[in-house]
Formats: sequence, C-alpha cells, structure tokens
Amino acid sequence: MSQMADNASGTCPHIAESSLEPLHISHKFKSMAVWNLRYSHSITRPAKRRKLAAPTCGTCDSPLPRPFACLRCSYSGCWRDGHVKRHLEETGHTLCVDVKTGSIFCSECGDFVYDSGVNSMFAAATITTEEKNTSFRDGTRCREPFRSWSPNTKETAALESSVPAACYGRRGLLNLGQTCFMNAILQSFAANPLLRHYFLSDKHNYQLCKNEACICCEMDKVFTEVFSENTTPYGPTSFLATTWQASPDLSGYAQQDAHEFFMHALNEIHTKTRGSTKLHCICIVHSAFAGQLQSDVKCERCGNVTTATDPMFDISLELQDKSLGQAGQELTLASCLRKFTQPEKLGPNQYSCAKCGKASHATSKRLSIRKLPPVLSFQFKRFEHKAGDKSAAHKIEAPVRFPSIINMAPFTSAVMDMKDREAKGSGTEFPGPRAMYEYDLFSVVCHEGQINNGHYTCFARSRDEWYRFDDDKVTHSSLGACLGSQSQAYMCFYVKRHLDYEPYVTPSYKVTREAEAVKERERERKKEAARMREVEDDLLAMV
Repeated sequence: MSQMADNASGTCPHIAESSLEPLHISHKFKSMAVWNLRYSHSITRPAKRRKLAAPTCGTCDSPLPRPFACLRCSYSGCWRDGHVKRHLEETGHTLCVDVKTGSIFCSECGDFVYDSGVNSMFAAATITTEEKNTSFRDGTRCREPFRSWSPNTKETAALESSVPAACYGRRGLLNLGQTCFMNAILQSFAANPLLRHYFLSDKHNYQLCKNEACICCEMDKVFTEVFSENTTPYGPTSFLATTWQASPDLSGYAQQDAHEFFMHALNEIHTKTRGSTKLHCICIVHSAFAGQLQSDVKCERCGNVTTATDPMFDISLELQDKSLGQAGQELTLASCLRKFTQPEKLGPNQYSCAKCGKASHATSKRLSIRKLPPVLSFQFKRFEHKAGDKSAAHKIEAPVRFPSIINMAPFTSAVMDMKDREAKGSGTEFPGPRAMYEYDLFSVVCHEGQINNGHYTCFARSRDEWYRFDDDKVTHSSLGACLGSQSQAYMCFYVKRHLDYEPYVTPSYKVTREAEAVKERERERKKEAARMREVEDDLLAMV
C-alpha cells in the first residue's frame, strides 16, 4: 500500500510496470463481458443454464460463480480459497481482475487498485457487448451505439469562460413546525438525478413563470438554495405556504405522512409543468417516475386471461408484523416484491369471465411491471389502520433488508411471461441484457418513533458519498449506515443505471433548439431587410 501512496497519480504503479498491451487487456475484457452477459441470462433462465459452460478454478476445479482471471495468462481461480492469489505469487503475474465488476487486484500492493484507463476499457467492453446482444430492435438495425459527449468549439469556449462555484447540494432545511415529513422528501428530491438536472438546467425558472401558487417555482427556489454556496440551513417557508394553499389536508402544524406529501408534490409538479404529446405526458414527473403496472386475471375454468395496464408512480409494499408469530422469517425488498407479484385468488363475485360468461369461483390475479420507470419509489406500509377504530392504529417495526443495487428483471411482465412460456416448453429470447434492469439506491426516507409521535429523516447520496439529513442537521454517513436502517426505512428511491432512449432519434430538446435557431435567423433576416428598405427610402427621398 505504501507504493500506491508514493505514486503521484494515485494509481497502482505495477499496472504500468506490467507492460501489458492495451489491446490484450481490451480483448480480455470483451471476453469477460460476453461471459457476464450469458451467465446473467442463464441465472434468469434456469432451463437454459446447462447450455453455458461454467468456468472452473485452475487449482481445485470447483465451479466459479464469480471468477477471478489473471490478466497475464488464461488462468482463472477462486477468491475465497486464495487460489488466484497463490497463482499470482507463484508466477509473478501480479494482476488479476474480478470478471463481474472489472476490479483489479494487485498482489504487490495486496489490495484492489484503481486505474482510470483500465476502468474505461472495462466499461467500453461492457457497453459494446450489451449493444450487440440487446434483443430490442428498431426495424432491422441493432441498438444504437453509445457515443460519449465531447464539447465543440463553442461549448469549450463557454466552459473556459465559466466561473466554477461550490454547489454540493448538502444543505439542511429548517423545521417550520413538525415539517420533518416535507424536509425528508425535499432532500430526496434534491438527490434525484433527473429532478436535479431538470431544475438546475433552468427548465423551469421561477423568475419567468407567470403562474400563481406554482409548486414548480417553489421547487426551483429549493434547488437554487440547496445547490448554492450558502451552507446555513434554509427555511422553505414559501414552499410550505404554497403546499397549504394547494392541499388543505396538508395544512396546519399537525404531523403528516411523508408518502402522502410525496404523491401530492408529484401531482402538483405535473399540473404546473408543460410538456405533452398526443400519446402521453412528457412532463418531468412522468419522465422520471411514470411506469406501468400490468394486471393479468386468469379464469381457471376456461384458461382465459384478461390483461389491463395502469399507470404507476410508486410501489407500495405490504409488511407483516413479525410480532405476530413470524419472527423466524426475514423480510427483504425482494421478498416483498415477490409477494407483490405473486398470483392471488379472487373472490367468487369479484370477476366475471368474458369468455365463459359466468362468475368464476377459481380466478387468480397477478400483478407485474410492464414498464419500468427511470426512478423507482418503494413505500413500505408501516402504518396499519383498522377500519372504524383509530385507536387500533399502530406502526409495524419489522426490519426490511434492502440492497444498494437491485435487478428488477424478475418482476417485469416480459420476464414473467417468458418463464410461463418456458414452463410450457416454448422458450423465447431473454428481453435485453441484465444491465437494462439494474437500479442504484440514492435515497432512503426513514421514520423514527411511533405512529403519533414520530420523526422523519433522510439518507441521500451526494457524489458517491452518503449523508444523513435530520432537518437542519447534515452529517456525513455511509452506505452501511443507510442499509442498516432496516426497521426505520419507510421509502426507498432507486435510479436506473442505464436510462432508456429512442434509438436513432434526435432528442426533442435538440429539435426544439434547432427550430428556434431557424426562427431566430428568419427574424434577423426580416429585420435586416426592413432596415435596408428604410435606407433605400431615405436615399430616394434625398434624391
């Protein structure tokens, strides 16, 4: 480790000393990316697993679900038993790589090391492999290749003339009288990459907006204040007043539910923002949070399946109180999602089959996610209310384990339908690479205390660091502390690792910008023509 510290660039010196050719490393990474893609498909499709030859350890011949490959030779070994480390020491090859993550281990440093060039090669190999193996198609063409952004001459000049400002987005919010529910949700909004990019790119400017009591203007003010150089706590008084005007149910200084405020804020932002087509709304709320739920109702008598789709902005998950004799079971986000998507029996009068024409006594309903949104919001139903008895309301304290990365493929309609067809013996291709279903955790809203005297806090990620927001107090935290808040987690927010886009289509903002540029040039041409006519008229008048 001391040799790493002595290196001025902060990277491992043994990578440069290994004299490995970049072409050799790139070829190795491409082979690893292909294996990763095929292995992830085999895990999702157990019936196809036998067709994939699993690698084995070069020392003990045991199967390797997570192999480590030597960068110098073709050896692959297991990490747990130390066989790959032993290979590096005996052969002097120094470097090996985790096939799944691309992390480099250096035997000389005795630790995992980072190198920006190697990391870029692994990312490029992974993206290229996913592009070539994606099942989604646009006509006869494959997935559009990724192109990194590089500034043109005008953009370079603008960047060079700009003055950098410190805007870390880590500013506390004052409690204005039991408004911790609002502060926690606002901090999760500030950590949301899509909302952050929307408001900080001046898509809604409160100084130009003419709407009265506009929640978008208040949101723009909050983002302006949170991402300013000022680090003293900020009091969102106008935001609270606007919320009270728009929703009398949330007015006053009584305790409110954070999820209820979250849904109200989304609805108000949707109402005040512009952007829609003939097919669907393209406002920032729909662009970030909107997905689709699919409901399949099956008549067991005739086998008829009725499918319906509904909009989805978040997923509310049921919890079972472990104090009721279920202490041996562990609740996880995945288990809650499996319960959410598993078939349930309907009552005899809840469904009438359109094919049979009769009310079936054997009917099942299954929910699945037809369209995944860019931002996934999960709510754990911790507050249980019994009808007609408010005094019986209580909070479910059961801890729920949730991951930092979640793959949503098993809960989508495409994968569930694929498994149904495989069960019937008619297999089909897996709908896209695993990375298209992966989400990263970026915020968790926690509820501490009981149902009548609780307090909301928020964990949020900022520049790969985690912080805990407790109203005006902001403290540096860690991912482990965030994941450890299992019995307090009330809402979890995940963002898609790879955002979807329309292939071979020019983005709408570019089309609008080009159209405005054409109109501006036409206006300038008309002004110049009018000015020339005035000059000609003046000359004729003088003659």
